[in-house]
Amino acid sequence: MTKGKGDLRKGVGALEKFQKSVNALLAELESSPAGKSKVAAQTVSRTSFSGQNACFAEADGLYTQYNRVHESLVTLSKSLGDQIEYLSLGVHAAAVGFDNVDDDTRRRFYEIQADMDEERKRAQAEKRPAPEQNADKQSDAGWAAE
Repeated sequence: MTKGKGDLRKGVGALEKFQKSVNALLAELESSPAGKSKVAAQTVSRTSFSGQNACFAEADGLYTQYNRVHESLVTLSKSLGDQIEYLSLGVHAAAVGFDNVDDDTRRRFYEIQADMDEERKRAQAEKRPAPEQNADKQSDAGWAAE
C-alpha cells in the first residue's frame, strides 16, 4: 500500500489538531492555581509554624519539608509548561516545515531542549548512589555469608 500527498496532509492536520490541544492545555495550566508563577508565589514563612524564634524542632522539620516540596512543585510546574511548549513548537515546525520556522521559534525550541537535557542530567546524577567512603570496607552481610 503506497501513501500519497493526501495522506501527508491528513498527518499535518492531525498534528495541527494536536497542537491546538497542547496550546489549550498550556493556557489552562498557566491560568490555573498550578501555573508556574502562581505556584512560585505561594510561600509560607517559618513563623507560621511556631512563632518567631521559638525553638521547636518539629516545626523546623515541617518548614524544611514544606520548602523542599514547594521547590519541587515549582520545578515540576515549570518543567511541565516547558515540555508542553516544546511539543507545541515541534508540532508547528513539523506542520510548516523546519526550514520555514522563524529564528525566534527555533531558538526557543533549542533553549527548552537544552534546559530539559540539563534537568535530565541533574536527575540522573541525583539517582546515582554516593561513592563508598572506604572502598576496602566490606559489608557485614559479606562476612555473614562466609
